[in-house]
Amino acid sequence: MQSDTMNPLAPAHAPSYLANADGSDPLFTVVAIFTIALIVGIGALYLTLHALPERMAHTGNHAQFQVIGILALLALFTHNNLFWVVAILIAAFRMPDFLTPLRSIARSLQAMAPAQAQTTDETEAEAPAKENGAH
Repeated sequence: MQSDTMNPLAPAHAPSYLANADGSDPLFTVVAIFTIALIVGIGALYLTLHALPERMAHTGNHAQFQVIGILALLALFTHNNLFWVVAILIAAFRMPDFLTPLRSIARSLQAMAPAQAQTTDETEAEAPAKENGAH
């Protein structure tokens, strides 16, 4: 029942976003492709953002690399952003090295200990002699 002649009330130039007579819809096609590309792009951005703490820890050769990776995965799967914030804070800041000064102090104390033990032994040996002489 379609005719090849145009309806006299139709405008002479129809906009390109309207569906054609053959049933194709160019606006729908463009919007569908744009939506799929947008979803893929947002997904890639989301996954890249979630991998940021791991990348920071990997490039900095961080000692807590595995902890940061586990926290980033927990944040990804649980949608709990606190894990991601903790992971990025751990990756961004280095913990100060407390062990090196403490080990140095321990070595110094060990070096001083034999001399201290000799003087303690001498005073302990003198103390019973004084006690026996006083009685």
